[in-house]
Amino acid sequence: MVNVVLAGAISMLVALLATPLFIKFLVRRNYGQFIRDDLTQHHYKRGKPTMGGAVIISATIAGYLGSHLLLMAMDAGGLVGLTHSPFSLSALLVLFLLLGLGLVGFLDDYTKISRERSLGLTSKQKLVGQGLITLVFALLALLKTDDKGRAPASTAISLVRDTNIDLAVAGPVVGVVLFVIWANLLIAGASNGVNITDGLDGLATGCSVMVFGAYTLISLWQYKQGCEVRPGPGCYDVRDSLDLAIVACSVAGACFGFLWWNASPAQIIMGDTGSLSLGAGLAGMAILTRTELLLAVLGALFVIITLSVILQVASFRLTGRRVFRMAPLHHHFELVGWAEVTIVARFWIIAGIGVAVGLALFYGEWAAQL
Repeated sequence: MVNVVLAGAISMLVALLATPLFIKFLVRRNYGQFIRDDLTQHHYKRGKPTMGGAVIISATIAGYLGSHLLLMAMDAGGLVGLTHSPFSLSALLVLFLLLGLGLVGFLDDYTKISRERSLGLTSKQKLVGQGLITLVFALLALLKTDDKGRAPASTAISLVRDTNIDLAVAGPVVGVVLFVIWANLLIAGASNGVNITDGLDGLATGCSVMVFGAYTLISLWQYKQGCEVRPGPGCYDVRDSLDLAIVACSVAGACFGFLWWNASPAQIIMGDTGSLSLGAGLAGMAILTRTELLLAVLGALFVIITLSVILQVASFRLTGRRVFRMAPLHHHFELVGWAEVTIVARFWIIAGIGVAVGLALFYGEWAAQL
């Protein structure tokens, strides 16, 4: 538990202290955000420093590595009573997703800045970058086993643990192919969901704090109730659960520190660098903690806002009419007359409800096994 809290504290402090320095760096180089012309209420944000996700990613890595290195130093110094989790493949895979999709987002943000437009990479370019990163992640997660023959991921579709629906039912090769496709769907859905939500100051950042906080608790619970620690009904056969908790808490801490500068009125925007990486990180946590479908509940707000866009587009193409004044959903409420801080606060409440329901489902399933 000490290493988890330590990771969160380090990442939060790094994000809190490094963000203003990064803001000054971006301002000196005129790296500012471009706003869609139809978002007239947001034109005052044009030119605001973007790519703040780079701070979140850096702070996350600092928290993860710092926690490990400090505890290793304490162990070497003869301090006892501390649980030191070694570096694990599962945690490194989540960090790989954060970095990989963060790079795709950075290229998207940089294209917008360098070409002075609100559109960055094309959809095809984003999909290619995301697909390559997901392919590496999926193959390593499924095929790289430890000395006990356990891989970080499973071909079984999971809710709060693996279900009986196995993608490898038609054979191992088919299972690997289907798992790569499934991982692509999860990562694309989550990364785009956070990206779409990132339209108001602090909205996506605050929601990410909650969901990664939930995954910290889930991973810790899986560690405490692991089949190696407490074999029996309801135990979790999840590899590297303690190290996954360290990563999740590192991301939550980084987002929390960044939120100080990203809350309304934001002094910096996370950009696609942050939103794509955070969404990918959430999908990675869901896959490796065997809670893939539960992510839709924990990240309920991301799902609702994404569905608002899908519904708007489908309605307009089929009937020529719009369901909302503007999509995503938060822009609809802006046009209705709600203040930005009001929308963010109320959407945070919805996000918190989703996290609470998700955690209740997770714990309720375990309790039912007893």
